[in-house]
Amino acid sequence: MTHGLRIRRRASGRPHSRLAFAPLLLLAPYPALAQDTAAPTLPDTDAPLDAMPDIGLDWPDMDQPDSVAPLAPDPADQAGAPIEAFDVTTTEPAEVAATFADAGEERRYTVALTGLDGVADTTFRQRFDELSVLHQGEDKAANLAQINRRIAEDRDLLDRLLRAKGYYAARVRGNVAAPVPGSDRLLVSFTITPGTRYLLSSVDVTGLAETGEREATLRAAFPPKVGDPVDADAIIAGQAQLETALSENGFPFARVDEPEVRIDHEERKGDLDIIIAPGGYRRFGAIRMDDDRLFDAHHVQEIARFDPDDTYMASDVEDLRRAIVATGLASSVSLTPRDAGDGEHVDLDVDVRPAPLRTIAGELGYGTGEGYRAEVSWQHRNLFPPEGAVTVRGVVGTQEQTASFTYRRNNFHRRDNVLTGLVSVSNIRRDAYDARTITLAGALERQTNILFQKNWVWRIGAELIASDEADAFSGGARRTFLIGAVPLSLTYDGSDDLLNPTKGFRLGGRISPELSFQNKTFGYTKVQLDGSAYQPVGERVVVAARARFGTILGSTVDQIAPSRRFYAGGGASVRGYGYQAIGPRYGEDDDPVGGKSLAEFSLEGRIRFGNFGVVPFVDAGNISTSFLPRFRDLRVGAGLGVRYYSNFGPIRVDVGTPINPQSDDPKIAVYVSLGQAF
Repeated sequence: MTHGLRIRRRASGRPHSRLAFAPLLLLAPYPALAQDTAAPTLPDTDAPLDAMPDIGLDWPDMDQPDSVAPLAPDPADQAGAPIEAFDVTTTEPAEVAATFADAGEERRYTVALTGLDGVADTTFRQRFDELSVLHQGEDKAANLAQINRRIAEDRDLLDRLLRAKGYYAARVRGNVAAPVPGSDRLLVSFTITPGTRYLLSSVDVTGLAETGEREATLRAAFPPKVGDPVDADAIIAGQAQLETALSENGFPFARVDEPEVRIDHEERKGDLDIIIAPGGYRRFGAIRMDDDRLFDAHHVQEIARFDPDDTYMASDVEDLRRAIVATGLASSVSLTPRDAGDGEHVDLDVDVRPAPLRTIAGELGYGTGEGYRAEVSWQHRNLFPPEGAVTVRGVVGTQEQTASFTYRRNNFHRRDNVLTGLVSVSNIRRDAYDARTITLAGALERQTNILFQKNWVWRIGAELIASDEADAFSGGARRTFLIGAVPLSLTYDGSDDLLNPTKGFRLGGRISPELSFQNKTFGYTKVQLDGSAYQPVGERVVVAARARFGTILGSTVDQIAPSRRFYAGGGASVRGYGYQAIGPRYGEDDDPVGGKSLAEFSLEGRIRFGNFGVVPFVDAGNISTSFLPRFRDLRVGAGLGVRYYSNFGPIRVDVGTPINPQSDDPKIAVYVSLGQAF
C-alpha cells in the first residue's frame, strides 16, 4: 500500500501553507507519496550556460567576490511560510574567482552541510545524498554556473527534507569556495539554520470506534500524539503500524486513508487527521482450492497455524504461504482473503502452481581414505500425494556399494512432522569392519529447517537389521547379526541460525535400546549426549565450543556388531584424523575396532571479513572399550579453516593435522562441506 502525507491549509483566517510533504521523499521507502500540487520539472544541470532564463539565477559579477546572486522568490515562500534569503557566494580572492570564471574552467567539487546537528539523522543525510544533484555530479567536473544551478536545486531539496522533519522557515545559504591547500576540488557548502519545529496540536483518528473492544489496542498502534513534532516519517510509520494492527486483529478488509496535516503558521502547530474504514471484524473460515493436483484444501489446513473460527491475522496467512513454498512442490503461491458472505468469516483462496516434481542427481568423487565413489539418485517429490516423496538411490565405490528405496511424507498430519520409511541393501568395507547389511527402518520426527528453525526437535524410530560382518576381533571371520532397535532423540536448539550460529547454545540427547542375536540373544543400550555453545566477541569474531559423550550400557565390545559401536575421527568429529581412525586398534593390520564409549571436544574461533572468514580450531577425542571414556588417551588435532558465506549458508574448507598421531595417521587431512563444523 502506498503511504503519503498531505499538508492542508487550516480552516481559519490564520496564515496557512499549501505545502506538501510528499515531494521531499522521492526515494525509498516512500517512492510515491501524495502531493496536492504537481512536482516541478528539474532543469538540466548540463545545459548551455547562456540558456537559463527559467532558472532565475543571474551570472555573478566575478569582479566582486562578495556579491550575492539571489534566487527568484519561491512560490511556497509567498504562500506564507517564507524561506529566508538563499545566497550563492564566492569567498576566494577576486583574482582566483575571475580566472576560474573567465576561462570557463571546470572543476570537481566536494559537498558539505553544516548547521544540522541535532536535526539530521541517518535517514535525512541518506536521502539528501541520494537525491542531491550536487552529489550526482560530484565526480564530474563542472563550471561555476552549473554548480550554482545545482545549489539552487539542492536548496529546495533541503527545504523539503527539513519540512518533512517539521522545521519551517529554514535559512539555507550556499557557498562556492576556492580549493583548500593541497586539494584541486572546490568546496560547495550549505550553512543551514533549521528554523522552528512545528508541533501537533491535535491528533484525530476517525473510525476506530467501529472496532468495538479492540479500539484501545488499535489506537495504541498509532504512536503520533499531541505535542509530537510534525514529522512525516513518524506519521507515515504510524499509518503503516495501524494498517498492520488492523490486519492482525481481525480486520482483513480495513482501509487507512492518507494522513492529512493542517498547518497553522501563526501558532506554529499542525492538526493531524487520519480516517479508518475497518471493514468489519472477521474470523478465519474455509480454505478453498480450485486446483488440487499437488494437495487438497484439507492438507493445507493441516499445515496452517490457525484453525477455523480463529481471529484473522495477516501474519498467519503469510506463514502459511511460506510453509507451502517450503514443500518444494510449488513454483508460485498466492493466498487471497475472500468475504464468506455471512458477515463473520473470511475464506482463503489458495492458488498454487506446480513446480517440477522429478529430480535426477549424480555425484562422482575421490578421497584418499575412501577411494572412488559414484552416486546416482532419482526422486519424485509427490508420487503419493500429499507430499509423499520417493527416492531411489545407488552408490558404487571402492569401499561402499548401496541400493536404497526411501519413502518420505512431509507435513504428516501436522506442520513439519515427517514420516519416513527405508529399505536398504549395502556392502561396506572400511578399515574398522566389513559389513553386508539389509536394513528396514521407519521413523516419525519433528524437523527443523532454514525457513522455520525450531527450538525443540524429536525423533522416534524403529530398525530391523540383518548384517553379516567381520572385524579385527573376529580375526576376519564373518558373523551374522540380527538386530532390532528403537532409537529415540530429543534436541533443543537455542542458537540464532541453523547453518551459521553466532550466539546461543544447543543440547541434544539420543538413546537407542537394542536387541542383538548372534548365537545368542543379548541386549544393550546406546546413549549419546551433545552440546555446543556460541559466543560473539566483538562484531567479527565468534567463539564456538562443542562436547560429545557416548556410552553403551550392557554387553562387551567384541559381542556388539562392529557397525553399531562408537567411532571417532573425521570432518564431523576430530579433524586431522582419518574417518573412524581414532581409538583402540587390533590385529595384524592394526585396524580400528571402535568401542563402547566416546568423548569429543572442539574449540573454534570464527573470524569473518565480509563474505569470507578464517577459523582456527582445536579438536580432541577418544574411543574406549570400557563403558566410560578415558580422557588421558585423548587424540588432539588442530588446523585452520576458511569460510565463504554464501546466501544459502557458509561453505567450509578445513585443513587439520594430528598433534599426537597414532601409527599410519595422515599428516594432513582436508574436509569440505556446507555449514559450520557444528
